[in-house]
Amino acid sequence: MSRTVVVLGGGISGLAASYHLSRAPYPPKVVLVEGSERLGGWIRSVRGRDGAIFELGPRGIRPAGALGARTLLMVSELGLDSEVLPVRGDHPAAQNRFLYVGGVLHALPTGLRGLLCPSPPFSKPLFWAGLRDLTKPRGKEPDETVHSFAQRRLGPEVASLAMDSLCRGVFAGNSRELSIRSCFPSLFQAEQTHRSILLGLLLGAGRSPQLDSALIRQARAERWSQWSLRGGLEMLPQALETHLTSRGVSVLKGHPVSGLSLQAEGRWKVSVGDSSLEADHVISAIPASVLSKLLPTEAAPLACALSTITAVSVAVVNLQYRGARLPVQVMMGGSWLQTLEASGCVLSQELFQQQAQEAAATQLGLKKPPSYCLVHLHKNCIPQYTLGHWQKLESARQFLTAQRLPLTLAGASYEGVAVNDCIESGRQAAVSVLGTEPHS
Repeated sequence: MSRTVVVLGGGISGLAASYHLSRAPYPPKVVLVEGSERLGGWIRSVRGRDGAIFELGPRGIRPAGALGARTLLMVSELGLDSEVLPVRGDHPAAQNRFLYVGGVLHALPTGLRGLLCPSPPFSKPLFWAGLRDLTKPRGKEPDETVHSFAQRRLGPEVASLAMDSLCRGVFAGNSRELSIRSCFPSLFQAEQTHRSILLGLLLGAGRSPQLDSALIRQARAERWSQWSLRGGLEMLPQALETHLTSRGVSVLKGHPVSGLSLQAEGRWKVSVGDSSLEADHVISAIPASVLSKLLPTEAAPLACALSTITAVSVAVVNLQYRGARLPVQVMMGGSWLQTLEASGCVLSQELFQQQAQEAAATQLGLKKPPSYCLVHLHKNCIPQYTLGHWQKLESARQFLTAQRLPLTLAGASYEGVAVNDCIESGRQAAVSVLGTEPHS
């Protein structure tokens, strides 16, 4: 008799897990359970009155590396090649990056001139930061904050200006609290393996077999910076839902899970409203802190570890201006939002719109009021990998192994918050359950 696997959470991680389970040569029965009435998590696209697409979450996906290639391969398998809108390497959007420091937008240094000449907001050529990295000894701590790591290896300016901005942009977090080992594992491993970030990134970890498809080859040839889809990124979860139902996956929307309990024979009872599901294995792609409240008392040590993985909220404001070709997307959150909440401030759409308009006026010179505005607040959407995050994951793995619990963890709470990371976590969860790589 076929096993039953219940996947908790219909965000991109849960969808990816269900996708790869369904494509196994002998797939198990798969039930995808989502608490809300829609799939896709915080990937959400809205079409405006004039046909413009507004992204309420991520705007694009990076094609770089093995994970980027895997996502493009899935896009091709879903038949979405003709819908892909790439940002090619020769496009101004790919070539220009800016830092907003001291009330001024600064273009990030590029090329040899940027390396050898002082370029604001940096007071010294970045050459000196590279030289510092090449001469510094390897760190001895098992983990370190992003700020401490960058300051030690690259100097205080790079740490305070570049890495702090990067942490706010990717994690909506504080570089003095986030873990280098968990947030930027490639930088941590570069130092551990080669004693230097630059040497580690140049020498790499050895070549691994490259995935191949026409879309992947095109992305490499044209040096894509990122890509989106013609109808918005939500086309991806929508295509996944269509594919899953065609493969016989049961998709339950509007069914929040209220509890998990272990039966005498080692199977799970998944409580969903007034009913329940039986499962041989559960893949949890819901936030770690949410899962911690659903686990039975036998899994109290696991629940304790997961409950400490917190997340921050982010408000996304889309502003459309007359005469502008594209809408302006302003994302705000993290510690700024936490401070507002702690002070008792009402987090209204008017507040977020006002803040976004002020930012667009100050930083982009868009002084006139927008012709259209769309505001969306994503509550607790970006997990914070604070110092020692790796130990929480190790504790969770050891407990699951020791107790032989038929439970696999996936999603943004663990090893990457980007779309590619989440898709890969879903794929790896499916591989863990199947015991082998799924095939088409």
